[in-house]
Amino acid sequence: MGARHYASPKPQLGRGFLDNGLFISLVNPAIALTLAMAFLALWLYRRDRPHLVLIAMAYTGSAVGFLLQYFTLPIGLPATKLFSNLGFMVASLGIAATVIRQCGRQVPWFGMGLFVVGGLAGFSWFIFVEPDITLRVLLLNFSIGGISLVVAAELRVIRDKTPIQKVMLALAVLSGMNFLVRPVVSVALNGPFTGYENLYSSLYWTTALFSHAILSLMIALCLFTVEALDLTATLRSESLTDPLSGLLNRRGFETKASKLLDSCISSGLPVSLVVADLDRFKSLNDRHGHAAGDKVIIEFATRLRDAAGSRAVAARIGGEEFAVLLPMADPAAARLFAEAVRTVFSGNAIAGLPLDVRVTGSFGISSHSGGESLDDMLHRADEALYHAKKSGRDGVRVSYQRLPEAVASDPAAWVA
Repeated sequence: MGARHYASPKPQLGRGFLDNGLFISLVNPAIALTLAMAFLALWLYRRDRPHLVLIAMAYTGSAVGFLLQYFTLPIGLPATKLFSNLGFMVASLGIAATVIRQCGRQVPWFGMGLFVVGGLAGFSWFIFVEPDITLRVLLLNFSIGGISLVVAAELRVIRDKTPIQKVMLALAVLSGMNFLVRPVVSVALNGPFTGYENLYSSLYWTTALFSHAILSLMIALCLFTVEALDLTATLRSESLTDPLSGLLNRRGFETKASKLLDSCISSGLPVSLVVADLDRFKSLNDRHGHAAGDKVIIEFATRLRDAAGSRAVAARIGGEEFAVLLPMADPAAARLFAEAVRTVFSGNAIAGLPLDVRVTGSFGISSHSGGESLDDMLHRADEALYHAKKSGRDGVRVSYQRLPEAVASDPAAWVA
């Protein structure tokens, strides 16, 4: 096999328009460049997602790879074909890395890199040293097929796969089989390729063009779906979160606390609600400014979050009012929690405030009893908080649902 393998078909102009061959040859680059621009536009909107640039570069590499199959650079045909296949490798590597990363797995760069290096090294040998189109085709396909199966192996070990992850796994397997089986079958049916014109008119090339277009679109659709789901989840989270404190807002608290309360009730577990209010917060804002007030809010929210842990539901439900629903906590445990937060918060200086300024908080507690709803518990905790404020602030009061008959006529007996 000699220099005849370097003969490359020249796209011809038809009568006033492009002929069918050139039109078909431009389909895949057009699809790839369109997808690259779409992902790049998405990255401009979401700069915190650098992998969107990676996938845009991958589809650009795919477009370059297909274009250089039909158009020869001034550097000569062999070098042009090498750059073409380098574009295909960049595309495969970028798409594979993005899929794996979006599924929450570490990208196995070393394993995929071996396929890239091995494929390009073999391709270079069979184009510069011992020219052989058939072996070049097989090596390129086997390398990309190997990368696809690495993706499949990474996705296969994910437990409780989402529907989109199952689709991506199926596409990775399908892509791997496409690159490993299709070229072997094509060569077995039609024999080895004797030149580029023979290659581009073969069953192998026809199926390569159409399978690549379909797989590119399906993979891109999956990736766009993942981005859309992530964006939806982010927007939903932001709608339930207070931006200053980082805790849930009132809406988020009512949504998540209601679910936690129902879970505790169905399991027969104790559950308590703690509400807190920063003492004399308005006067602090007036004297030291809203920036200082914001720092106080952030500091208190941090103390509350650290004490609550991951099982509780903590929120900022008003300007300076907070709430925490504590699972597996009876009145005594809830009181210990509130006392701990109160003591730590009031005993530490807050950046931005004079050292002699001491900020305190008052706390009210209610524990679930009978058929109470979350609103019922909030109402009783607010009553307990009112008594904490009335008793001099910087304190904790607990509301009890059932009262001894002897003290039922005294409202103050509802709290202790």
